[in-house]
Amino acid sequence: MSHRLDFIVPGDPAQRTGGYLYDARIVHELRRLGWRVEVHGLSGRFPDADTTARDALQRTLAALPVGRRVVIDGLALGGLPEVAIEHSGRLALVALVHHPLADESGLDPVLRRCLLASERAALAAVRLAITTSAFTARRLLDFGMRTERIRWVEPGVAPLSLAAADGEPPRLLCVGSLTPRKGQDVLVRALARVRELPWQCTLIGSRTRHPAYASAVAELVRATGLEDRIQLAGECDDTALHQAYAAADLFVLPSHHEGYGMVVAEALAAGLPVLSTTGGALAATLPAGAGVAVPPGDVDALAGALVDLLGDRSRRLQLRDGARRARTRLRAWTQAGEAFAAALASLADNPPDA
Repeated sequence: MSHRLDFIVPGDPAQRTGGYLYDARIVHELRRLGWRVEVHGLSGRFPDADTTARDALQRTLAALPVGRRVVIDGLALGGLPEVAIEHSGRLALVALVHHPLADESGLDPVLRRCLLASERAALAAVRLAITTSAFTARRLLDFGMRTERIRWVEPGVAPLSLAAADGEPPRLLCVGSLTPRKGQDVLVRALARVRELPWQCTLIGSRTRHPAYASAVAELVRATGLEDRIQLAGECDDTALHQAYAAADLFVLPSHHEGYGMVVAEALAAGLPVLSTTGGALAATLPAGAGVAVPPGDVDALAGALVDLLGDRSRRLQLRDGARRARTRLRAWTQAGEAFAAALASLADNPPDA
């Protein structure tokens, strides 16, 4: 008999951010392993949930039979602890936490405090939490979760064509939705300081998830006079994204915080040297010898690293070779799916708290 699982995400499950892509790949792998998985997309506003969101989660959970295993993406769960608590006795609830909601950048301080409190209450109602990195797993200890109720399953990566990564002038690639946490404004400011060096940069990622920030980044590009050197390409499909990785010479991720940093693994899968920050789990995601990491939000440090890498081709090629070596050690999505299935199997050993 196959295992049954319901998988709940906020909004359209087909969204192309790292978290949604992780969810989709895990669902695909679980189905490959014989699980019967139904995915539910919730309407409403998240994570500061509105009435529509609350009603959507309530209806979805109420319709499920007693004992059903249910994975709820943390973006949907964290703002609705009262709904999770109501159903915690009859359903085997599992939180999938990409990163704590309050760790998002640019939050109003009052909203941050509210999200900390609501996510702590929501996590107390689940039987198990699965995170996408050991870093985030440790972070959940700050929310009062016990170690035995936490598992982590790092993302896999799909095979990508090997980038030559030897072009002149160097082509920089940054992948991520234009949101404050991703720090594209920091990158633009740093690039403005190295305008005397030859380079081109493409930013791939949605401009609609945080329109005000995306507009601010676009205005910053205009204000610095870099419109002919920085392309805001918007969101793209897999084919275009893979082509962008193959055409790049250096991957740059200026995030303030990441729960894992899937795009770093994708860059390594293409054999690209990486310039990232140490925000959140990124310090552990980037292997030694495959790139350079600087403190998040530090324009001076990022600009300095760009000067070193853009001005020293041999250094870039050395890191490219390190990325190619790291490429051989990346885990496949099949392995991630098997690990996720094993984490779900541990539910029998994790009854709800008394």
